[in-house]
Amino acid sequence: MVRVGPLPVDPPVVLAPMAGVTNAPFRRMCRRFGAGLYVSEMIGARGLVEGNEKTLAMAEFPPDEDPRSIQLYGTDHGAVGEAVAMLVRDRAVDHIDLNFGCPMPKVTRHGGGAALPWKLDRFEAIVTAAVDNAASVPVTVKTRMGLDDGHLTYEEAGLIARDAGVAAVALHARTAHQLYSGTARWEVIARLVDILDPLPVLGNGDIWNAADAVEMMARTGCSGVVVGRGCLGRPWLFRDLAAAFAGKEIEPAPDLGEVGAMMQLHACLLVEHFGPRFGINLFRRHPSWYLKGFPVGPGVRDRLSRVSSLDELAELVTTFDGTVPFPEEANHMVRGHSSGPRSVKVPHGWYDTRTVGELDARAEVVVSGG
Repeated sequence: MVRVGPLPVDPPVVLAPMAGVTNAPFRRMCRRFGAGLYVSEMIGARGLVEGNEKTLAMAEFPPDEDPRSIQLYGTDHGAVGEAVAMLVRDRAVDHIDLNFGCPMPKVTRHGGGAALPWKLDRFEAIVTAAVDNAASVPVTVKTRMGLDDGHLTYEEAGLIARDAGVAAVALHARTAHQLYSGTARWEVIARLVDILDPLPVLGNGDIWNAADAVEMMARTGCSGVVVGRGCLGRPWLFRDLAAAFAGKEIEPAPDLGEVGAMMQLHACLLVEHFGPRFGINLFRRHPSWYLKGFPVGPGVRDRLSRVSSLDELAELVTTFDGTVPFPEEANHMVRGHSSGPRSVKVPHGWYDTRTVGELDARAEVVVSGG
């Protein structure tokens, strides 16, 4: 177990925020398989403060979701502070995570996401504003190692966040330059553990199965793990993680029949939450993850990527050979993003100084977190 402020997280497992994925239905799918901390999609502080309809909808939680965890993105400390106060007052959130890991060019080129910790004064102002407005709700920070190997930020960012009063720091052990390529450098997580002790450090990167999580914690001394791409199409990974941390035997992975039933349940939850059209559209990205490694023909896969209704999905699932066991090799197959390395786009002169007066307003654009 790890404590994130007053919040016990047992097992010490956190679902990483993923845009378009970690919505309420996906979090519900994952929670069916075990406890932990399941963080929402990233929302923009500016959109929340200005009452953007889409942002407000993303900040809604089902009545039965407990704890309520949300990730917030922002580059202006005033907007972040106000957004945190709103979430605590109006949404009864139990945990707020701040995103400083987004490596996408349309954010970093304006000084946001993974680029922002390079500017120490702005980073400190945002984290401090969040903590000061959160009352007793724990605030955490998720970041990357830095922009590239020549511009690392994780040590200074971790120390600033600790001194500002955050409850934990999560580190994705890649740079923005790496994006999602190569191998996560777990030794950097161990370094941050040593620097920030006793503040909890959560490790993120290349956790594809329960054994990976156990190994990361053993090798780095981190207090918990953050799981992202590894659970795509495999919500039962959280069951495996709970068993591994409890020292219990891990159950066999579901066969194709069980996976097909999970797909249908997931689609039903999305349709129930978002409506028939948008819900089924959101589901279309998931079949390729659920079926990775399974001997399902290309024709069926293509139809699933364009599925238009729950009835059509049910029809396609009936074509599966439900007795096919889960393919062992699929445990380490890359899921989700795999791009990189790629040069990091930052504002002109960004590396000249570690401080900044004002940031480009376009940095407030909300995109996928990292």
